[in-house]
Amino acid sequence: MRATFLLLVTFLLALTAAAPPAPSFRIAKLHYGGGGDWYANKTSLPNLIQFCNQTLKTNIAPDEATVELDAPELLTYPFIHMTGHGNVTFTAAEARNLRRYLIGGGFLHIDDNYGLDKFIRPEMKKVFPELEFVELPFGHPVYHQKFDFPRGLPKVHEHDGKRAQGFGLLYKGRLVCFYSYECDLGNGWEDLGTYPEDTPANHDAALRMGANLVAYALTQD
Repeated sequence: MRATFLLLVTFLLALTAAAPPAPSFRIAKLHYGGGGDWYANKTSLPNLIQFCNQTLKTNIAPDEATVELDAPELLTYPFIHMTGHGNVTFTAAEARNLRRYLIGGGFLHIDDNYGLDKFIRPEMKKVFPELEFVELPFGHPVYHQKFDFPRGLPKVHEHDGKRAQGFGLLYKGRLVCFYSYECDLGNGWEDLGTYPEDTPANHDAALRMGANLVAYALTQD
């Protein structure tokens, strides 16, 4: 009987030792108002999370959260991703809460999925009336985290011949919001085969740049 008990204890201890640690945190996709397709790119964040956990050795929960701007839990996510093609509307209360989140140490990645630009710029003005989006120089640390991008954002999808650009909102010198434009970074994170024109090289470049964004958000002062 005692031998059986000891074997059971040993087995349970082995199971406990082999169990992976609980995720340290989650990242979230922003559910915004206005009717735009905030839910686009279904597989993008799960793929980015898996890539970050493999290459950065992070311990991010595999399933992303969905968060609205007026939700108290907004403040619990170190990285929030926003995408879409269409209309975006922030209420005054939502703009105040997003400002509080970003000033308090949060990080927002806005990814133009082609068509978002004319909507998101005036809405972010509600959040930071005193700031303008500025194009980040190629030497900015966001391009030189785990992976090196000496020429800035990779071009994932071609739309109208414009170059990919990375814009930022800098609050007291700190990058609080990164805006990827004419790049379709989130599309590049999606499962290979989702878009026939995507190549493994584009997919990998997009994931590496996404990992840089996550790494920056987690290590910024």
